[in-house]
Amino acid sequence: MAAVEMSVAPYWELTFDADGDADRRRRERFLAEVARRGVTDLVLVAHGWNNDRSTATGLYSRFLEPFPALAPGAVLGYAGVVWPSMRFPDEPIPDFPRALVAPAAGGGLDGDTLNALLAAFPGRADVVERLAALLGRPSRGAGELDEFGRLVRLLVEEERAWPRALTATDTTGENGPAMLTAPVAEVCEDFARGLAVCSAPGGTAAFSLPDPWDGAQELLRQATYYAMKQRAGTVGELGLGPVLGQLAEAAPRVRVHLVGHSFGARLVAFALRGLPRGVRTVRSVTLLQGAFSHYAFAERVPGTRARGALHGCPARVDGPLVCCHSRHDSALGTMYPLASRMAGDDRSVAVAGFGIGRALGARWGAVGFDGIQALPGTRVCTLADAVAGRVPASGCVNVDVASVVRRGGPPAGAHSDIVHRELAQVVVAAGRIG
Repeated sequence: MAAVEMSVAPYWELTFDADGDADRRRRERFLAEVARRGVTDLVLVAHGWNNDRSTATGLYSRFLEPFPALAPGAVLGYAGVVWPSMRFPDEPIPDFPRALVAPAAGGGLDGDTLNALLAAFPGRADVVERLAALLGRPSRGAGELDEFGRLVRLLVEEERAWPRALTATDTTGENGPAMLTAPVAEVCEDFARGLAVCSAPGGTAAFSLPDPWDGAQELLRQATYYAMKQRAGTVGELGLGPVLGQLAEAAPRVRVHLVGHSFGARLVAFALRGLPRGVRTVRSVTLLQGAFSHYAFAERVPGTRARGALHGCPARVDGPLVCCHSRHDSALGTMYPLASRMAGDDRSVAVAGFGIGRALGARWGAVGFDGIQALPGTRVCTLADAVAGRVPASGCVNVDVASVVRRGGPPAGAHSDIVHRELAQVVVAAGRIG
């Protein structure tokens, strides 16, 4: 794999495995060199669902490029987290080249997707290949759909074991998403309707009885992303959080600015939970299209006795925690609520005439779609004010970035449309960098 030429320097890479264990050599180099180079402000970025290191670092390079000009008065350093996640290749990143893909030999999934699944779930090759074969069959019945659902659940079951189970949920009392417990035909029908909404102009679609198989691949996608979501929390709390504590010992004057996209936003948020007691070097956190519950920071989830898994964590930031959100993010506005709703919740896409964001989003919404919810004191800042440097100095802040985060086709919409100078300006303003 060819190395990606970074647009900024000095740049360090931190690599973690699925259990949050860091690559020791890279970690030690990072800790030693940040202190030696006299860095005043470290911008640390975490990716979401990306297939490989080159995609992640390519995204980092483009996102970080404006920073030297935006903060000329700071001695900047940069770090990128690389963790075992994946992105389905049919979800292009705006302005990034999209490679041609060839069909897999078994049919059903293209070759890139099949290879990405095999890499993301080592030791599960037989399950992945059978799933691909079922998707590629020209004639499939109810029995095969049940088998498909069973195999999807088997694929992600290992993610729910120790230590990853520690960081599996965004709110206390969660039982897991319905897609892992409800009848597979019902789940696939809901996903088929959701795909129709994402593809229809204006986000509406005429009612029709869906073929459950039309939503089968989306079940696989969302179950895979559920596993990646769990990994993100594990890497954040058990991996990045302790490393930030070590950095505070090695270079106590370095101001750290955490930036996370998608599940990377969950990763940096859970890193706050993993910070050693007394560490106050994190000066800002910026969440870009965060793929986790908008109640994750809540002291009390509305209508329940549950609370957010990250309640109290914003107080560990010696500055603001900024949540950038966009209504153009179909991955979070449509598919995330469907995948996240609990077993036993009888509301489906059909309720409210396919008004998915309204019917399900209020309960199962994501911070990247409508911002942090149910947390008193959360402030709202316009993108124009944020770009101008007028971000509150502390507490949680919601910033609607729909005016720039708006490009992308179905099913993800604008979820990966984050390479914008304005978003870099938000990070600089939030951290008072320079």
